[in-house]
Amino acid sequence: MGILSILQNKKIISAKQSHKQIIEDAKKESENIKKEKLIETKDEIIKMKSQLNRESEQRRNELQKLEKRILQREESIDKKYDSIDKKEKNITQKEQELTQLKEQMSQNLNRQREELEKVARLSSEEAKSLLLKSLEDDLQYDIAAKIKSAEEKIKEEADLRAKRIISTAIQRYASDQVVEATVSVVPIPNDEMKGRIIGREGRNIRVFENLTGIDLIIDDTPEAVVLSGFDPIKREIARMTLEKLAVDGRIHPARIEETYKKCVKEMEQRIWQEGEQAVFQVGITGIHAEIIKLIGRLKWRTSFGQNVLQHSLEVAHMAAIIAAELGLDPAVAKRAGLLHDIGKSIDMEVEGPHALIGAKYAEKYNESKEVVHPIAAHHEDEEQRTVEAALIQACDAISASRPGARRESVELYIKRLENLEAIANSFTGVERSYAIQAGREIRVLVKPEEVADAGMEKLARDVAKKIEDELQYPGQIRVTVIREKRAVELAR
Repeated sequence: MGILSILQNKKIISAKQSHKQIIEDAKKESENIKKEKLIETKDEIIKMKSQLNRESEQRRNELQKLEKRILQREESIDKKYDSIDKKEKNITQKEQELTQLKEQMSQNLNRQREELEKVARLSSEEAKSLLLKSLEDDLQYDIAAKIKSAEEKIKEEADLRAKRIISTAIQRYASDQVVEATVSVVPIPNDEMKGRIIGREGRNIRVFENLTGIDLIIDDTPEAVVLSGFDPIKREIARMTLEKLAVDGRIHPARIEETYKKCVKEMEQRIWQEGEQAVFQVGITGIHAEIIKLIGRLKWRTSFGQNVLQHSLEVAHMAAIIAAELGLDPAVAKRAGLLHDIGKSIDMEVEGPHALIGAKYAEKYNESKEVVHPIAAHHEDEEQRTVEAALIQACDAISASRPGARRESVELYIKRLENLEAIANSFTGVERSYAIQAGREIRVLVKPEEVADAGMEKLARDVAKKIEDELQYPGQIRVTVIREKRAVELAR
């Protein structure tokens, strides 16, 4: 036990010594580490100080440069301020000089005005009016020149194509013209038949006129009697009735009534056949039966002596041809052209313009809006909204204005010429006017001292516009303004 305890004590002492040595070594090492860290820290502090010094030096340099620039700017601003001050003084001086010059000019103008008024013997207001009139004349000249230039340009672009299309349409459809009147002459076998037609105490003629609604004129014309009436269908029925009675020879009230009823049925059949034939000739389908009847009735209706059914067929064909040339639908144009005057079939029975009456009936019997609108607008009773409406109006005018298509009574013809000349003579500066070419042209002679060359275009347009507003006429009327100035001197 003693030896073991001694050994243990030695180990303890050795361990203590070893522990103490370790502690001392650790302290030494920590001191060394501490010294190293202090040295590193001092080095970093030195580096940071040097960097801060460098940065502060740079900032200082930049601030110095900025101060220099600011000083330079301030010097520049001071110089500019001095310059502006000088300029303001110069401007003030010049304003004073300008004020003095204005006063001098005003005084000079007043003196010149007074001298001009003395020389010209005109007041300032009179001089102003003369100047304004001169400016107005110049302005009218410029306006007339621009109007003429624009018209020439439009004509150059449109005339050739329009003439080609219209001439092609007219050449491709050239129909005969039928001129009719408001009376019908019925031949009879002999003059003895006139007494039978009159009947005892005139009873036969009274029954005939009451049934037909047509006046029967029996005069000294050999072997003929005359039927007079404005309704062409009634007049045709009366003609058929009288011809059948004249052939039969048995003329009395009962026979007249029986023959009249047969002729009414025959007339209804003829109307239907004429309508069907017209529709077939144009080549359209889907027409309501009532519309076909209205078309057939146009066979016995005239306008200024022109047969309306023939006119409608002509308008339909020309409209289809021109529509094809313009890239429109020929079927719509053809349909509207054929139906455009159906209102004339019943305009004696219904009040209102025939264009609107026809459009109303076309719409009633299921015609499309594309067809109804041209019918209503072909006489501008309704504002035109489609190209087809303008096309039908143009074809209607072409058909009506063809030579020999229509006729007028001498009284109406003379009246129209007088109205044309009266309209032209109503304008200031017109010396006299002449209606020529059966009223297709009006030539206007102006006073050269009142109408200048530049004003002729405007005068022609004004005359044409007034004619359009106040007169109704088929086709178109050319207005030609003529200005002639002559200088005459005698050699003695």
